[in-house]
Amino acid sequence: MANIGKKPRPEPARLLVFNLLTQVNRQGAYANLRLPELLSESKLEERDRAFATELGYGTLRMQGLHDALIRRHIDRPFEEIDASIVDLLRMGIHQVTQMRVPDHAAVGETVEVARAIIGEAKASYVNALLRKATADTNFFTDISQIDDAKTRLAAMYSHPEWEVAAFFDQLQDWAEVEKLLQANNIPVKPHLIAWPGRSTVEELIEEGGSTLEWTSFGVLSAKMPGAYAAIKERRAGVQDRGSQLVSQIFLNTSTGKPALTWLDMCAGPGGKASALFTYLAQERVEDTFTANEPSEHRARLVSQVIPAECVISYPGQELPSHGLKYDRILIDAPCTGLGALRRRPEARWRRTPQDLKELVMTQRQLLESGFSLLNPEGMLAYVTCSPHVLETKAQVLEVLHRNKEVELLSIKPYLPPGIPERVVTNDGSLQLWTHRDDADSMYMALFTRRK
Repeated sequence: MANIGKKPRPEPARLLVFNLLTQVNRQGAYANLRLPELLSESKLEERDRAFATELGYGTLRMQGLHDALIRRHIDRPFEEIDASIVDLLRMGIHQVTQMRVPDHAAVGETVEVARAIIGEAKASYVNALLRKATADTNFFTDISQIDDAKTRLAAMYSHPEWEVAAFFDQLQDWAEVEKLLQANNIPVKPHLIAWPGRSTVEELIEEGGSTLEWTSFGVLSAKMPGAYAAIKERRAGVQDRGSQLVSQIFLNTSTGKPALTWLDMCAGPGGKASALFTYLAQERVEDTFTANEPSEHRARLVSQVIPAECVISYPGQELPSHGLKYDRILIDAPCTGLGALRRRPEARWRRTPQDLKELVMTQRQLLESGFSLLNPEGMLAYVTCSPHVLETKAQVLEVLHRNKEVELLSIKPYLPPGIPERVVTNDGSLQLWTHRDDADSMYMALFTRRK
């Protein structure tokens, strides 16, 4: 380390990324929320902002792979290594193995951050390990030769094995699973939505976007969302194509119908609620819309994008006690989020099979509550941002078993024009796949209640 004795001079973009990793991995922050805040507080130029975004999100996505490489070169249990050292190693390894940064620059600049954050002695350890990792030319070859497909793909594409197994349960093809895992690791441009009556697609396109296929109000952004006036003024939002499509399908169930009452049972943070409310306010002024969000904090977020008088805050399971009934109910249920891994880089590491068990029970309770609130001949949409069989097909079968007055409908009659029918499953539900549809892997089942 040639710089020993000199004052550390960490490069600001890498220092920002280290702070992001610490806050996400050690303090529970969400990268897609915290990184924009850190960037807005910084004085980084646009090029450095782009570098920090690629390095920060990429390191979080691929840290399972990076950890495997670290384990090959340490002389103690991985769990005993200082957490700051682990994040510095991950950051350095990502530059070496996944980016276009020369090895000497990746190692040298990461060590400068280490000197500033954890001191000379530990920085020397970081330096030594990064140099070993840089020289390990057999690592990726060894991974590619793992016989078991689940283990090999989990290691190669940095996903927990239980998630890889869940994707195979649905896709039943390892080549398809590999394409999905690849797609989950590719950075994606933001998808924006122009809320009717507040902004327009044309306005967003003029500021730096292009038309987003399959959507009525969507825009594919060429820059960060915060650069748009409509986003800053809460006249437009950030919403993946999959979520926009779900809202459009649900709204299409009202075509030709008299005035309807609508309920978004789990509305926070407000993406689908704002899409539904603004459309109804323009096109179906006789309809009434209510957004319920159990969390008071998230309910306040919903109140920032739709009128506060339309927002209530109760546990979804307690809503039946209020005696109200609705013609249209959306249950965008709490789920593992396995369908949005490309946009939420740390999410793959935060969920466990135990979480899945608890979420499945919550989903079941919300569905039971929802059907008790549904008027005869009304429609209920059950939505998850997860393709896991226990959160999708199994829930539908459970609903039909428990509720003999409930019928599963096909979403096909409500698909917007131009949507390929491959998104419709054998039972008529919607299942998007990131690698096929350039969207979050959203699931949607549509039910009705007989008279």
